[in-house]
Amino acid sequence: MPGYPIAGVFPLCINEIYINLEINLQLMVSLLLRDLLIIFGLSIPVVFAFSRLRIVPLVGFLIAGIIAGPFGLGLIQESGEIELLAEIGVVLLLFTIGIEFSLRDLLQLKRIVLLGGGLQLSITTLAITIIFLLLGSSRETSIFLGTLVALSSTAIVLKILQERGEIYSAHGRTSLGILIFQDVAAVVIILLTPPLAGVSGEGNGFLELILQALGLVLLTLISARYVVPFIMYQVARTRNSELFLLSVVVIGLSVAWITSMAGLSLALGAFLAGLIISESEYATQALGNVIPFRDMFMSIFFISIGMLLDLDILRQHLFLILTATFAVLLLKAFINALSTFLIGFPLNTMILVGFSLSQVGEFSLILAGVGFENRLLSAEIYQEFLDVAVLSMVLTPFIMGMAPRAAAFAQGLSLPPVLKSGWYRGFLEYSRKGGIENHLIIIGYGVNGRNVATAARAALIPYNIIDINPDTVRKEKSKGEPIMYGDAAQKAVLEHAGIRAAKSVVITAGDPVSAQRIIEAARRLNPEIHIIARTHFLSELDRFYALGADEVISDEFESSIELFSRVLHKYMVPFSEIETMGNQLRANHYRILRSPEMRRKSICEISLDFSDVEIRSVRVGKNSEATGQTLVDLNIRKKYGVSVLAISRDHKLIYDLGAETELKSDDILLVISPPERLEELRELFEEKK
Repeated sequence: MPGYPIAGVFPLCINEIYINLEINLQLMVSLLLRDLLIIFGLSIPVVFAFSRLRIVPLVGFLIAGIIAGPFGLGLIQESGEIELLAEIGVVLLLFTIGIEFSLRDLLQLKRIVLLGGGLQLSITTLAITIIFLLLGSSRETSIFLGTLVALSSTAIVLKILQERGEIYSAHGRTSLGILIFQDVAAVVIILLTPPLAGVSGEGNGFLELILQALGLVLLTLISARYVVPFIMYQVARTRNSELFLLSVVVIGLSVAWITSMAGLSLALGAFLAGLIISESEYATQALGNVIPFRDMFMSIFFISIGMLLDLDILRQHLFLILTATFAVLLLKAFINALSTFLIGFPLNTMILVGFSLSQVGEFSLILAGVGFENRLLSAEIYQEFLDVAVLSMVLTPFIMGMAPRAAAFAQGLSLPPVLKSGWYRGFLEYSRKGGIENHLIIIGYGVNGRNVATAARAALIPYNIIDINPDTVRKEKSKGEPIMYGDAAQKAVLEHAGIRAAKSVVITAGDPVSAQRIIEAARRLNPEIHIIARTHFLSELDRFYALGADEVISDEFESSIELFSRVLHKYMVPFSEIETMGNQLRANHYRILRSPEMRRKSICEISLDFSDVEIRSVRVGKNSEATGQTLVDLNIRKKYGVSVLAISRDHKLIYDLGAETELKSDDILLVISPPERLEELRELFEEKK
């Protein structure tokens, strides 16, 4: 190049290339942000309208995709980047499903995965193949279409089951098992598509896939047992939430990437990654961190599915596509129910599973593209199939909503007992074991938390513990304590501790900001729960009560009471007088601090307004005078001036008390009494030696 030194040419070229790359990158980012702004901006009014109509948001996202897509208003023409983000949504969904499960749960599902999944896929493929052969399609095309229709939507079904809290039910676990089999089968179908189309491929592909799958199983077992718990323990000890989140994401994406490199699906790899983390005590915290990202990317996935619906094809072949869609839904619902019956499940589970898996799945859309490239599907059939698949997905929430009513109707019919009850007795193991109810949740396992747990054990009150210190969690878990690692301000952590079924929660955390977040989250998840919170300073009381706390204990105020109690004790003041004075001070002081218009949530708070009486609980001793006697026999109202408000028996409250109500040992009586008569009352009910 005349006039230019050779040494100066290359830097100029490189600089020009760099500038062009930078411009292209900025343009790509700008277009992606514009597309995201369009789909999310359009989704807000659509989903809001559907929410007001009490239609699940999922349908709103699908409709938003149809409107914004290239076949709708054409607001988004290039959907490549959107599809990439949508795939991340599927990965995160399967990752969270894996975290909520465990390897033990997966082994429980082996009968469903292998037998149920195999039957469902085989019968559906055979039925669809016969139908298309009768319609005049070639044998190869008929078989291929049979495999496409046989697959169901993992993302949509599991998302709806999660939202309804049915993932651990018999039909939820059965659906999950069949979907896992379908996801693995989809990879095999992709490998077999070229030979089916007459295109030669590598002969050892299937054998390599088997070996790679076995390697992944081994990797999962070793990682779950040794590698991940060690890594997560070290990360958790730093108390750095950003580092913890990054570690969880890296583990999930790494396993998903390794799985995809082995020829399996990213979604299956994400599920395995979730299973690996589920075996550690950090699973609940990991789930809470990932859920917000999952929900955002899953909305993009549903929008991307809606963008595939070709409205021109739908309009031109409306009757054909609608007929095909309803035929697919009915046929698959029947075959899914039949497969569920063949593995021994009862009628209720059969119908729920049949309706849940009746749609065509997202993997079918990928497979349809592979079939189109290999000329197994014509352009017209390909587009018609996409419309049928997307329509079936749009209708899935409505169909799953109808399933319980259909199951209830079928139960009322005169059908053979074996059909109603199922023939495999082991199906009961697939129902989630009922969790504890009316239990206590202790948040923070320092000195205060330990004392509360000790008192709960002594009183035979069931409890769960949440703590953010990994060393404490590991140590106490080895002792058999029901403790879990996590930030109690996260919804997933509180739900795992059973917040919706709990009776009380005690927040011992001294940090006021953390305590406020926990109070707010607990009250939102369970409006009826009794919240007792601890704080250092009196200035925090109003804020805690405003957020929903029922009782707030101030270290500052309680220590002052303890100080004057010790002083009075030294001056030989009787203990009963010291106790009465302390109770009156607590009642008066906390009553002043509380807003007068605040709603009372517990009968125990009457003591805040009536300092001349006390509400206390008294346990009936095994050999006490009161055991076996009725309330009229004891006549404690006349003798002691005490009224029994309720009785707690085996953690169940008895309110409708009568004169003939008999007291049993270990009953706990809730009584209202003058303070000076409490000691006499305790003597009546105390255990005699």
